[in-house]
Order: sequence, then structure tokens, then C-alpha cells
Amino acid sequence: MSDQRAPRHNREIAGDARLPGQRRRLCAVPVLLSALLLFCMVLLQAASALAAPAVTGMRIGQHPEKTRIVFDLSEAVTFQMILLPDPYRVVIDLPELDWRLPDEAFSGKSGGVQGLRYGLFQPGVSRVVMDVAQPVQIQQAFLLPPGEAPHHRLVIDLAPTSREKFLAESKASLSVVRTFAPAPAPAPAVALAPFPPPQRRADGKRVVIIDPGHGGVDPGAIGVSGVYEKDLTLAMAKQLQDVLRRTGKYHVVLTRDRDIFLRLRERIAIARREGAELFLSLHADAIKNKDLRGLSVYSLSETASDSEAEALAQKENKADLIAGIDLSTESAEVTNILINLAQRETMNDSARFASMLLKELDPVTPLLRSSHRFAGFAVLKAPDVPSVLVEMGFLSNRTDEANLRNRVYRDKMSQAIAKGINAFFAFKDSVSRS
Repeated sequence: MSDQRAPRHNREIAGDARLPGQRRRLCAVPVLLSALLLFCMVLLQAASALAAPAVTGMRIGQHPEKTRIVFDLSEAVTFQMILLPDPYRVVIDLPELDWRLPDEAFSGKSGGVQGLRYGLFQPGVSRVVMDVAQPVQIQQAFLLPPGEAPHHRLVIDLAPTSREKFLAESKASLSVVRTFAPAPAPAPAVALAPFPPPQRRADGKRVVIIDPGHGGVDPGAIGVSGVYEKDLTLAMAKQLQDVLRRTGKYHVVLTRDRDIFLRLRERIAIARREGAELFLSLHADAIKNKDLRGLSVYSLSETASDSEAEALAQKENKADLIAGIDLSTESAEVTNILINLAQRETMNDSARFASMLLKELDPVTPLLRSSHRFAGFAVLKAPDVPSVLVEMGFLSNRTDEANLRNRVYRDKMSQAIAKGINAFFAFKDSVSRS
């Protein structure tokens, strides 16, 4: 391209036949280009300044009397630490970070650290959750400026302690005011009492909430290829949202549209705030039996349909624990309300919707033998919103996992789910007219 342009450019500037004004305009071109280049450099510098601090390395060292955890940071950050019992966890809250850790940064158990998770906890806040094998005390935690190392370092020393001292330190750490995140909205965030059915939107569209399971610091199940459940559920949710929107019948809201952690109760609260008429939570489990595959749909019941359903519900209901949420302050009264408030009519609608979904999904994806199951999933407990949880398949099975990673396969599932939703609302409309 440069060989073609060079002769033309030389012809244009050769000779004295050009008017003086034209020569001045040509001479101004390099000046304009320089100014444009300078402007672009300023923009790049501004973008760099706004970029989130990066975590570029992490290591854990075992010493005779302590375990040392070090994070390499691109800049200094503020942070808070809390201790949570049962199971023992050390939680670090930091500003929103760009995680650039290699895959081998933490593999398996290291020192007293049994497991480590990190990710976006809520807008503006990143969270690290470390599972520890025994009670520990935070011996010291500090930031080191660049010196021997060319980057900032966050250093945390953990030492063994007694359970009594751990519990005392845990209580003290939870009393620290967390200034890095706004306090959650009080009443609207967790509406505990049933209210009348939501008013229909002015445009007549039904409100459907799609809940991609897990997210942020909670990856969910891990597939045979290493894919995370949280990524597949988000991909599926976005495709289903597109399919439903194209029908022109639905106002579709995702509980999360990026890789961020949400408390189980907040997922329900989003549905309530949006005036949801239907709630679908998307998941993909992993189990020891690598041969088992197929989709199933769960609706709410405090009596599980089988032991596997009960075990799965217990595992999913621990999502808040996985992310380092303190549940000790929840009163028994509030807990009982959240568990027992599901209305009979809503549960019946949920079960009916589950059956309609399975009828449409049967031709496009393998189903488990007992494909409609019942369990006490916390995320299904909105008292007046018909809700189901779709286990799309098993990430522990190579065929299921490969299918769920395939966009075309997910689109077929989305089309089938959309048909099930159409059938459900057609039934509701027919009932209201009768």
C-alpha cells in the first residue's frame, strides 16, 4: 500500500504551480496529525488511570509458626479482613480488581489454606475467601511498597489459635464499619411479606426474570474441561434473554449480566422489585458419576423428592457461605419466614410451569429419568412468583458439558424454554378469563 501511495504523494507536492494557500494547508497537516496523536496519548493515559488495580501474582508460604499469603498488586489499595467460622474462613475485601493470576497461582491445598476463591463480590468490591483447616488468627496484615520487588505487595500472616479466640476475633472483625460499599437498601431489598400480584406493564409485556446461577467469587461446579458453571449459566441466560425479547412479548431481566456474586436473597429481591411474573434459575451440576447426564427441572417443596434432590438443594443453598457471607446475624424468625412463606398457589403454578418446560425440552435435550424434582432451594422461595430451577446437565459428563459449551445447542434449549414460557402464560390467561 505504501508503494502505491508514495509516487502520488510526491507528484502532489512537486513544483511551484501550487497556490500559496494550498501549500500552507499541506504544511498544516503534520501539525494536525501531531495534535491528534497527542490527544490520543492523553486519552490512553486517562484510560490507564481509570483502570482497576491489577493482581498479577499470588503465593502461599508455610513457615514454622505461621502461613504467609502474598498478593502482588499494580498499586496500593485499601482492604478489610474478617474471620468467619463453621467452616473456618478468612475473608479479604478490596476495591474492584483486575485479576491477572495464572492458572497455577493456587492449586490444591497449601499450608493451612485448604481452598481459595476470588472475584467480584459486588460493584466496586472484590473479595478473596480462604478456607482454612483450623482456627487461625491474623498475626499481621500490611502493604509493602515497591522496593526489592517492582510492585506493591499485600502480605497476610496467619497463625494457629484456639476456637474460642477465633470466635472472639470473628465477632470483633464483623463489627468493623465497611466503608468501601454502600449499605444495602433496607425494606425493598428483602420483602418478606406477600403482596398483591404485580400490575401489568403499560406495554402489556410479561416480566420474566432469568437467574444465572453462581458468579464472582462463587464459580459453582467445574466441568471436566475446567469450564466454570457460572460462565455457562451466564452465557445461557443471555441467549435466552435474546430469544424471549425477539418475541416482543416479554420484559426480560437478568439477576446478573456479568461475573459478579449475588446473595440468594438478593436474587429473590430483584424478582420482587421488578414485578416478576416468572423466575427461572439456571444451573449445571457436577457429580461423582461421570456417566450420568440429562436435564431436570426443580420446583419448590420443603420435602425433597429424593435424597439426590435434597443434597443438591443443600449444596446450592450454601452459596452465601462460599462467598464469605456471615449468616449468624439472621434471626430464627426471619429464617423461618424465608423458609415457610411460599404460598400454595405459587407452588402449584411453579410445578405446572416445570411440567410445561419439560414437555418442550424433551425433544431437544436428554432428560433425567425423574426429570421433574422437588427440593427446598432458597432461590425459589419468593412467595408470590412462580419459580423453577433448571439443571441444564452435568458438567461432570463430557457429552453434557460439550453440549452446554455449544452456542447452537444452547439456542435450541432457549427456543424450547421460550415455548414453555408461552404455554404457561397462555394457561394463566385462560384461567383469568374463565
